[in-house]
Amino acid sequence: MFEPFPGNYVWNLSTNLALMCGGNIGEIDEACRPIREAAAKGEDAGTALFFDSWVKVAHQVLANGAADEEKGRALSAGLKYQRGAGYLLAAERMQSRDYAPRWEAYRKGLEMFRRGVELQGLACEFVDIPYEGASYPALFVPAPSPDGRPMPVLVSCNGLDSMKEQIFGAGNPAAFAARGVSTLVIDQPGTGAALRLGGLVGRHDAEAWASCAVDYLLTRKDVDPKRIGMFGLSLGGYFAPRAAAFEKRFALCAVMGANHNWGEMQRRRMAREGDRPVPHYWDHVMWVFGKTSIEAFMDWAPAMDLNGVVERITVPFLVTHGAGDRQIPVEYAHQSYEQAVNSPKRELRITTAADFEVEHCGADNGTVLRDYIADWVSETFSEM
Repeated sequence: MFEPFPGNYVWNLSTNLALMCGGNIGEIDEACRPIREAAAKGEDAGTALFFDSWVKVAHQVLANGAADEEKGRALSAGLKYQRGAGYLLAAERMQSRDYAPRWEAYRKGLEMFRRGVELQGLACEFVDIPYEGASYPALFVPAPSPDGRPMPVLVSCNGLDSMKEQIFGAGNPAAFAARGVSTLVIDQPGTGAALRLGGLVGRHDAEAWASCAVDYLLTRKDVDPKRIGMFGLSLGGYFAPRAAAFEKRFALCAVMGANHNWGEMQRRRMAREGDRPVPHYWDHVMWVFGKTSIEAFMDWAPAMDLNGVVERITVPFLVTHGAGDRQIPVEYAHQSYEQAVNSPKRELRITTAADFEVEHCGADNGTVLRDYIADWVSETFSEM
């Protein structure tokens, strides 16, 4: 993994995610250089400096995009807007929930992401999924249909701290679309705009919000109702199998990073075992899941466990994981695979140094597991 901040996994992870989601190495280097000394003080201290440095670069990139737009150069402007939005969201993601400047950065990031998509003419529809008297937002990215027939589709959920714009930027929907599979990229409760703007917190029974995504997809004439799959990365490696186990309208399930027993992992993190994805970690997870104290969170966390759940999966199931994942131990990937005894087609793929991708959810590369999953999903849908 590219490590501009020696010894600071969380800051390095954020940097790599920004690169993976379409960032430019020169711009990101400009954001990182002034804060190297601050990074040496730990993952929590100095996050405001991280924010300021990355936002400064983001605003310059957005200004450069505006100059392109004034000249009528829509494609160039759109690319810069999307990239600048990515930097704003990367900076926002690193802050505690009570850091006031994050909210304007987040809203500006959403605005410029959308403007960037529009100016580039990208195939991306902004939609809302009805959910328990409210709704959560999503992006529908269609696969081209050569003969007008409905296409298979994948519901793509976030992890603990990712958001739909990052999944889009990482090229996952484009990889699926190139192989004939549409994608519904969601900000499910507890993530992205569902949490930040809608106040919708996460829950262990992922099928509650995943079923709403299926309900929505069944209203679309461009979706094959018999070929709807479920995909998740990072903590989505818990959510997606849970959803597929209980929502029987899903025709397959794939994960990038197996989070088989996230409840147990919290006890391990309390003991400082394994790296964390974001600064201010314990405050973040309480915010995500709507808990008012660390005690209440730790009492609830054991519900996030796939033991006794994966056995309920009765559709094709792909588990992928990096051999060098520093957040989630590879043993969890083996547990998810081994317990999926009722899946008619189960597969385990562990990336190694030969793949040049061993970190959590491919943060050190971003293409190997993405493309492997896209191939497997396309092939499995074709078999149906």
